[in-house]
Amino acid sequence: MNRALSLATNLFPIWVLAGGALALIHPPWFTWFSGDFIAWGLAGIMLGMGITLSMDDFRRVLKMPRAVGIGFIAHYAIMPFLGWSIAHLLRLETPFAVGLILVSCCPSGTASNVVNYLARSNVALSGLMTMCSTLGAIVMTPLLTKWLAGKYVPVDAHGLFLSTVKIVLAPVIIGEALNRYLPRFVKFVLPVSPLVSVLTITLICASIIGGSAEDFKRSGSILLLAVFLLHSGGFLLGYFFSRLLRCDELTSRTISVEVGMQNSGLGAALAKEHFAQMPPAALPCAISATFHSVIGSLLAGVWRLRPVQPAHNSPAGKGVAKP
Repeated sequence: MNRALSLATNLFPIWVLAGGALALIHPPWFTWFSGDFIAWGLAGIMLGMGITLSMDDFRRVLKMPRAVGIGFIAHYAIMPFLGWSIAHLLRLETPFAVGLILVSCCPSGTASNVVNYLARSNVALSGLMTMCSTLGAIVMTPLLTKWLAGKYVPVDAHGLFLSTVKIVLAPVIIGEALNRYLPRFVKFVLPVSPLVSVLTITLICASIIGGSAEDFKRSGSILLLAVFLLHSGGFLLGYFFSRLLRCDELTSRTISVEVGMQNSGLGAALAKEHFAQMPPAALPCAISATFHSVIGSLLAGVWRLRPVQPAHNSPAGKGVAKP
């Protein structure tokens, strides 16, 4: 049973691709999943992340502060810069530019942990980086979006901050509390939580693509190019940035995945709530979920064929996915 759930979860790029394709064929199959469904769905995903956390996880950050710090800085320096640069160079329409910048300012996606597992990278370090970038998003996402997207459209940074607290921080805290005080319940739901998260992201993305099907058909090529450049650039620059700072190969691979993969669902939810006057703004976020899943999975396949022996005597060498 657990193996079947794991297999279904690891096929997340297929689910997202299939959902997007079906949404273009017949939007009503997915457009019902909109409005509050998106916000609550994403909150459920964050709750699923929260139940995997304990106070020990926060203490472990102190054992490898350099690697976690480099990953955090790389994520919030590289991706927003790429998002703004690509939107400017490709002269994207305002809604698409705002959406691309917004998703580039979001934290790492929880799917990055799955990709790092498939790549035989440092899963423990990946989890810590995702946790830190997610909590950091409470401040970083509103500030960076305000700074970079403000030239295109007025950005309510305070409203974005409150939404991020509601969608991200509150569910994570509740999840951590459940882990501490209701461990039996957490043990019961934990096996199905990753698959539920994958299916929820699929519904969110398919709903947005279905709702903006005409915009996608009209400008799909430029959007696909923009999002491809964003994520491929994130994976590439994340790797070389960490190597430049003398991180070992295994840590650099882990950071590459954490930088290249965004919490596209959060971007979609924030776009729907704060840029409702321009519905296509959520479209780059939906496409983002597909691209980072596919690129990440392909990269994981390459790295899986070229495994690295970790330095087990260092904190960053522990928690590595075994073949």
